[in-house]
Amino acid sequence: MNLKQITHRLYTPEANIESGQAQRLWSACERAYTFQPIYRTSGRLMAVEMLTAITDLEDVSRRVRPDHYFAAITTAQRVEVVREQLSLLEHLESLFLRFNILASVNIDGPTLLAIRQEPAMLARIARLPWVRFELVEHIRLPSNASLAGMPEFGPLWLDDFGTGMANFSSLSEVRYDYIKVARELFIMLRKTAEGRNLFTLLLQLMNRYCNGVIVEGVETAEEWRAIQASPAMAAQGYFLSRPQPFNNLEHVLLQLV
Repeated sequence: MNLKQITHRLYTPEANIESGQAQRLWSACERAYTFQPIYRTSGRLMAVEMLTAITDLEDVSRRVRPDHYFAAITTAQRVEVVREQLSLLEHLESLFLRFNILASVNIDGPTLLAIRQEPAMLARIARLPWVRFELVEHIRLPSNASLAGMPEFGPLWLDDFGTGMANFSSLSEVRYDYIKVARELFIMLRKTAEGRNLFTLLLQLMNRYCNGVIVEGVETAEEWRAIQASPAMAAQGYFLSRPQPFNNLEHVLLQLV
């Protein structure tokens, strides 16, 4: 069975994750990390999001979708990825402190719950108060589990509002620090005058559930101006900056011109 077959089988909702298959996928792929800046609507750098690129070692020209990869590997393996990510960020701590910026790390609910059982990981997280966990929802929590009341992880962010399970039902249990609006929702609402008015009202409502809204996927100057004129607090996307290797972090723009 090749990597493509393993990935497809593991990601199929009705398939159970088998540890042997997950281990083969884990061994067949290589992870690399980049970052993408998040800028306040004032143009000031607020944070960087850590991004994961997954390469098929049998065909290095082929990338594996991160959501497929993380849905396919085991929770224990996803914990290892977070440990790997925190190690990289720890080496750059002086830059985050000097620039007074945050680093967001994508994580799913089951992985958060698993980390909660690891005192050493929790102690490590406590030493990195500038790290924020950005909750993705492509992996469901067990039916009897809850993310409410988990202060050991610091303020949580919600990723991709407006897609999949990330909607207003996500806001009923957890008070998020920041909520990120998916590009798909932003673009859909921009198509009509009524939609643009709805976008403004939606962000005003969302601001009641969090400390600020971040819009993802800004790709043009026009989109950036629209976000600056909206109730959004910040944005990210290719117009503002493409993903960059972490060795470029020292040279990231602190203020957009």
